[in-house]
Amino acid sequence: MTDEVLVKVENVSKKFCRDLKQSLWYGVQDIGSEVVGRKYEHQLREGEFWSVNDISFELRRGECLGLIGPNGAGKSTLLKILNGLFKPDKGRIEMRGRICSLIELSAGFNAILTGRENIYSRGSVLGFTKAEIDKKLDDIIQFSELEDFIDTPVVNYSSGMKVRLGFAVAAQMEPDVLLLDEVLAVGDVGFRAKCFNTIYKMMQNAAVILVSHSMPQISRVCSDILVMDHGQCVFQGKDVPRGIDQFYSYFQGEEEGIITGSEQAVIHGIEFGSKGEKPINSLNYLDDFSVYIDLSIAPEIHYPSLAIDILNQELQMVAQCYSYHNGFVLSDSGERTKVEVNFDKLILNPGTYSITLTVMSDSTVTKGVGAVLCKHYNCKKFTVKGDFFCFAPVHFDADWKVI
Repeated sequence: MTDEVLVKVENVSKKFCRDLKQSLWYGVQDIGSEVVGRKYEHQLREGEFWSVNDISFELRRGECLGLIGPNGAGKSTLLKILNGLFKPDKGRIEMRGRICSLIELSAGFNAILTGRENIYSRGSVLGFTKAEIDKKLDDIIQFSELEDFIDTPVVNYSSGMKVRLGFAVAAQMEPDVLLLDEVLAVGDVGFRAKCFNTIYKMMQNAAVILVSHSMPQISRVCSDILVMDHGQCVFQGKDVPRGIDQFYSYFQGEEEGIITGSEQAVIHGIEFGSKGEKPINSLNYLDDFSVYIDLSIAPEIHYPSLAIDILNQELQMVAQCYSYHNGFVLSDSGERTKVEVNFDKLILNPGTYSITLTVMSDSTVTKGVGAVLCKHYNCKKFTVKGDFFCFAPVHFDADWKVI
């Protein structure tokens, strides 16, 4: 990493009009003002709104900025301003070196041309000569994994194939500034891993701006974070986990729901709290905690088992606990039963989580995973509090020493 600033954005703003006819008339007025050299007014007119409002940041070689926010926050608009597709209404942008962008899934390809022809077309737009593209052609095709389809018109490509080819071109062209908008959301696990490996290598010599709704992707590659909402910056800095926590605060999460596989099990309720205390909704990092389950299981289910799943706000399962693997045998009396499950040291990263409870049958036969009798999604939400936000859902507390 060097101190060379490749992207400098100063107080950039962009406004749009909600009404098409009014927007066209405003456009004519603005063009006329520029032609005659009249001072441009930055005040909002009737029907206008700021899509991007007073955004500033710097990005150096070797850094990756995660640009996040809810839908309609202005992320893609800002990226298109940086790429020159939109002209800012006010502010200043300075970008140095060769710029490459993957903003749309089509990546600017011509649908009637083949993949091979589009590589040359895209490369020429980026400023490369035919000889330079010839030298990189084999590597581009190999990276895209489209050897069998490279001479097929792009109109016949799936969206994932287009992104593969577009990213392959961007990766091999060695840009100084790379703009990415949700392109890593397409493709299988193997190709996404290749993309991440490539971004790591590119970041050594480039500045990268990544727009994504996938917070695991953001936490994996980004060195800086900028959270937007309604066009404005609400959080900015190098504390990526705290910025992600700010992003999550805009969403309510999954709704509660119950799936009953049969009439043989009923979940009456579930509570969460500190060990031995009344049920609560929040705990501190490293607190002991307990889950209290109120349920009924039919007497013909002789060996039922319970599973507790903890999900984060990405709806990813970050922890599980099976009663069978803990040696717990539930009574088959058929009466309403209350179960207490105690845990030591809550090692989850600060944030909001939810519990899903599953009741299963025949645990001795299936080693703990039997037929689902009842499943209660998002049956309890809880918050983990702490001063330190780490990148991963789980933050181990360890004993460190020099040996």
